[in-house]
Amino acid sequence: MKSPLLTLPGAVPAEGVDEGVAAHYGDLFREQRALADGTGFVDLSHRGVVAVTGEDRLAWLHLLLTQHVSDLPAGRATEALILSANGHIEHALYLVDDGGTVWAHVEPGTQEALIAYLESMKFFYKVEVADRTEDTAVVHLPAGSIAEVPEGAVVRETPHGRDLFLPRAELEAYAAQAGPPAGILAYEALRVEQHRPRLGFETDHRTIPHELGWIGSAVHLQKGCYRGQETVARVQNLGKPPRRLVFLHLDGSEVHLPVAGTELRLADDGPDGRKIGFITTSARHHELGPVALALVKRNVAVDAPLVAGDTAAAQEVVVEP
Repeated sequence: MKSPLLTLPGAVPAEGVDEGVAAHYGDLFREQRALADGTGFVDLSHRGVVAVTGEDRLAWLHLLLTQHVSDLPAGRATEALILSANGHIEHALYLVDDGGTVWAHVEPGTQEALIAYLESMKFFYKVEVADRTEDTAVVHLPAGSIAEVPEGAVVRETPHGRDLFLPRAELEAYAAQAGPPAGILAYEALRVEQHRPRLGFETDHRTIPHELGWIGSAVHLQKGCYRGQETVARVQNLGKPPRRLVFLHLDGSEVHLPVAGTELRLADDGPDGRKIGFITTSARHHELGPVALALVKRNVAVDAPLVAGDTAAAQEVVVEP
């Protein structure tokens, strides 16, 4: 979906997965500072939107998701995963129930595969699943924002801000009165600062929830069966995940950021040392400078200096080894 807000002054289109919305509007750090101060908004209208209706919607989703949602109160935001039979992460849903419909936004382009899976699991349950991406846009308001929410909009209230589900036809009108726009690069920089993983960025084909710190926030350990639960329970009770998410402070003297996929090595081992991890997301932060999220082997010492390609990196623990 190509956003109409790409016509706003200064808008520079994003590339890759986030194609369709603005990377920035001419001043990346100003946009970050505005979001950090609780002003402005982020256009997330490229994200997929899925709606589930029917009287069995919460009980049915409870059987499929990693999160406890059978008694989810109307208006309470949560997030959940769908795992493979082997416990690997396949989908991440950011959802809220408005009393009659469960609304979820998901990574751009993943909604079709998600809906196909959900449809295959309907059986006798009284539920309907719909792709609402074409008529519904997601807008993010940062924590502390006092911007008005349009009447009738569905809201996900989280510690990091509010996600609004708006009729796509109202997106331009809302943007005109919601404050200064901030691009996806500013949003991503704050996500990295907050250590929040993102499907397809911090995940690969073998990622399990424990590696990213998704236990608790997206995975409930006291609920009934769901696909992949055996892996979650085994790691929780008997072992440790093979990798762990870390936050990196990168050498600010380097001109270029190490991109996603850049190999990490122990600084003491030199450029020919063994690979111990890789960058998942890198960003330029308005206060912290160049930063990144990365996955490293669990047994890497938490105070070990690292190098990302040729860039020195100091780690902060996100997931305990």
